Amino acid sequence: MNGNHYDVAIIGGGIIGGSIAFQLVKRNVRVVVLEKDRIASQASSAAAGMLGAQSEFSSENPLIPMALKSRKMFPVLGEELKQITGIDIGLIQKGMLKVAVTDEEQEALQQHYEFWREMGQPVQWLSNHEVVAFEPNVSAALQGAMYIRNDGQVSAPHLSLAFAKASIVYGAEWREFTEVVDVKKEENSYQLRTNHGTIGANAVVVAAGAWSALFLEKTGLSLSMHPVKGECLLVKVEKPIIQTTVFAKNGCYIVPKKGNRLLIGATSTPHTFDKKVTVQGIMSLLERAQQLLPTIRTAEWERAWAGIRPQTGDGLPYIGEHPHYKNMWIATGHYRNGILLSPITGALMADLIEGKGSGEIDLAPFSPARNIHATYTT
Repeated sequence: MNGNHYDVAIIGGGIIGGSIAFQLVKRNVRVVVLEKDRIASQASSAAAGMLGAQSEFSSENPLIPMALKSRKMFPVLGEELKQITGIDIGLIQKGMLKVAVTDEEQEALQQHYEFWREMGQPVQWLSNHEVVAFEPNVSAALQGAMYIRNDGQVSAPHLSLAFAKASIVYGAEWREFTEVVDVKKEENSYQLRTNHGTIGANAVVVAAGAWSALFLEKTGLSLSMHPVKGECLLVKVEKPIIQTTVFAKNGCYIVPKKGNRLLIGATSTPHTFDKKVTVQGIMSLLERAQQLLPTIRTAEWERAWAGIRPQTGDGLPYIGEHPHYKNMWIATGHYRNGILLSPITGALMADLIEGKGSGEIDLAPFSPARNIHATYTT
């Protein structure tokens, strides 16, 4: 076999591409990952790492079965990745406190709670008194709170790097600073033209996050997807002031990290690839964070950053085969749930590429053929 020809070429070296590579190489598939920047240099390393299988969904959603199943995969996955790479993904399973600060948010949060209670998933409604007893430093002025025991968190940068390194241990090849500028379909394979030469592959996976739609336009496929900038910041306190992730209905969250650090996020600015951190964005986060956790005002500032998330028109990712190109697969548009859904997406994509189907998971709602405008011509 040509040394520059692979079974599968994955475009995108973030957490989704890394997870897919890891699953494929464990099945003895020859894989190359092509990343236009560094490994996990975009949304994957910018994410807070929340595993919000329940906190993100408050009504029926096709993603729920995938989210719950993926969340269950993390303990075993974390141990496996640590054994292979020595990297601790930072899995913390102390739950999440979803809170409301206005009467309107309280009503929505109550409905959120009732939805999961009826679903039979562990969830607990807390009074203000119970919240203060549970997390003494959280504001006593809340209008309601829901404790989600099983929604934990990981270190997104460590998980992304662990997927990549574990896949390399099993034989995957990673090429950083390698941008795919064009693709040509041959009889039973593809030729990918990059800024460093041409690479051949029997199958291609497009997992380039918010940049996936730009590449797929080269194939005549226009996805309903756009970039959303999210700004985050990190502060340090002298001693731990919360044990549980605090997530407000207004979108602000505070995630306790190692070393007495607190990650605060996130703003939401759609339709931009501009990663500049703005004064307005940081001020908004700090104001909302202090409303939730007043003692945070004495924390030491460390840094701020921004990531670009891929959001789809209907809020569902694209997972499946290209409607016009056989053996070109798409896994993108995970928006705020890329970290949570990375284990299940990797396993599903590996199964699909091997022709095994998706098992008990119904992938029809995530088809790349939904709500698209194809300009492909034969």
